[in-house]
Amino acid sequence: MSLANLVTLARLLAVPVVVWLILSENFAATFWVFIAASVSDAIDGWIAKRFNQRSELGALLDPIADKTLIVTLFVTLGIAGHLPNWLVIMVVFRDFLIIGGFLLAVALAQTISWRPLLVSKLNTTLQLILIAVALAQSAFGFNGDGAVAALTYLVAATTILSGGGYLVRWGRVLATGSEAKP
Repeated sequence: MSLANLVTLARLLAVPVVVWLILSENFAATFWVFIAASVSDAIDGWIAKRFNQRSELGALLDPIADKTLIVTLFVTLGIAGHLPNWLVIMVVFRDFLIIGGFLLAVALAQTISWRPLLVSKLNTTLQLILIAVALAQSAFGFNGDGAVAALTYLVAATTILSGGGYLVRWGRVLATGSEAKP
């Protein structure tokens, strides 16, 4: 277990803490734990590259930790009334779609890449910003309604684009047996 993997594991273990903090309505603490968990994503990648600690475990654990944190926060903030339910459903459905497509391709013995789409990286970034702004609004009482509304629609748009991009990727793999463009 490398240092990079321990940092990733710490991010994963932060998930139940942020759920408890949100349900306890301790938004200031939630905000700071979320910021630390988000920053840890960059730190574990830097450690893995800088100290040659890349591993298969890390390659699997990192996206699991990221998705678990984001999806859990979306669901919990939706239940707590801080994010619209329609957006929570959209974000969760997209992630299940991605996982389902990947597992289907693997089950059919198709080679498929873990590489995220560029729009998916943008989507994840916007999701993290939306969570941070929603938490900061609840924690520190600033009026961020306009920012939350704008980010909500940006996240929705990139969620649709990203989900569509993955559908095309999985469809191409299942139809042709490879990710190469026709």
